[in-house]
Amino acid sequence: MDVLVYLIPASLFLGAVGLIAFIWTLRSNQYDDPEGDSRRILNSDWDDEPPQD
Repeated sequence: MDVLVYLIPASLFLGAVGLIAFIWTLRSNQYDDPEGDSRRILNSDWDDEPPQD
């Protein structure tokens, strides 16, 4: 049971770090334009093959 003295604060600390990282990504606009990425996948302007001359 003495291990819980270390595990509970460690888990709370790691959860707080994860929450802070998530809030930081929200504030730095990491999730802007979610529909643009899905439309870019379907765009045929950029292919993996070199242009045919």
